[in-house]
Amino acid sequence: MDDTQTVTFFDFESHKNNAIDWYRKIRPIYEAYCYTLKSIVENCLRASHIKFQTIEARAKDIERFWEKSAERLDENPETPKYKNPLTEIKDLAGVRIITYFPSTIDDVDKIIYNEFDVIEKNNKNDLLEEEEKMGYKSVHYLVKLKNTRTHHPEYASFENLIAEIQVRTILQHAWAEIEHDIEYKSTITIPKNIKRRFMSLAGLLEIADREFQSIQNENEDLKKQSRESVNMGKLDKVEITGDSLRAYLDKKYGPDGRMSEWSYQYTAGNLIKMGFESLKQIDECVQEYDDDKISRILWWSRPGQLSRLENVILAALGDDYLNRHPWCTTNPSESDTWKGIFKRKIDRLEKEGIQTGKYNLKKSGEVI
Repeated sequence: MDDTQTVTFFDFESHKNNAIDWYRKIRPIYEAYCYTLKSIVENCLRASHIKFQTIEARAKDIERFWEKSAERLDENPETPKYKNPLTEIKDLAGVRIITYFPSTIDDVDKIIYNEFDVIEKNNKNDLLEEEEKMGYKSVHYLVKLKNTRTHHPEYASFENLIAEIQVRTILQHAWAEIEHDIEYKSTITIPKNIKRRFMSLAGLLEIADREFQSIQNENEDLKKQSRESVNMGKLDKVEITGDSLRAYLDKKYGPDGRMSEWSYQYTAGNLIKMGFESLKQIDECVQEYDDDKISRILWWSRPGQLSRLENVILAALGDDYLNRHPWCTTNPSESDTWKGIFKRKIDRLEKEGIQTGKYNLKKSGEVI
């Protein structure tokens, strides 16, 4: 009796080719699915006023699916890692949310749990040491649409489809992208000197993330303090920023929803270039002038906050305005044009009985 047993080897080639044939047919559904997820996430983040750098979406590349479907079990190389790739590979649809600051990751987390059924959540930082990889944290979710959405016709075709959502900061994203090009993926095989350099870099990026977060927190604190000082009339210590200028003008002239954040920033920059150092100086400059009267002389109407402020400063500085305004000093080809425009405005104000040039703008400690 022949006791020799026949060894059967798994046909990986047929396995992955069959998987690819099926994936080609259903990939368009996953393409539509991931862009639907992106739209949901983006709309929710904007509605919640959560700032983000970008949101990316993609259905898994056919070649990458082909490679992944042929992966083998580490403990048994003759057994496929995915017996049914189409159901066991969970990232056929993927969305990546890239934030500016680590704290935003927590805000995004709440959105994801509110909008989707979360099947699994992994903080990759917890797995780095176990998997012997370099880098630092990002958060990955496996999600599917809630039943409340898939009951609607536009979402019905996505029922029970699973997708991966990745959330990371810009610096975490930079590391992840570079990591794809790193030859050594295991701390066992990487040369010690290279390993030390990689780990030092990962640490520096994490420190940078924390420092950016700290700067943002301090900036928000300073904005809050400046607004409180403006409301209390304590202007001498308030630096000129777009946000503090807006708070000042809201109090002085009333809120104006027509002005953009960029407009306040731009005007604040011009005021600093002209020599103003604090809101107190601006307040002293304009306090003797009637903004409504001056604006109606120059515009025959009542313009927005920033134009009214600029009109009053023009009146208060008089001819000195021509020597200080950036439009008159930084571009020689246009300076004469702007000087002529501002001079005609000054002449018009004086013709209407407005005394111009009453304010002497000086730096702190300067005696005129």
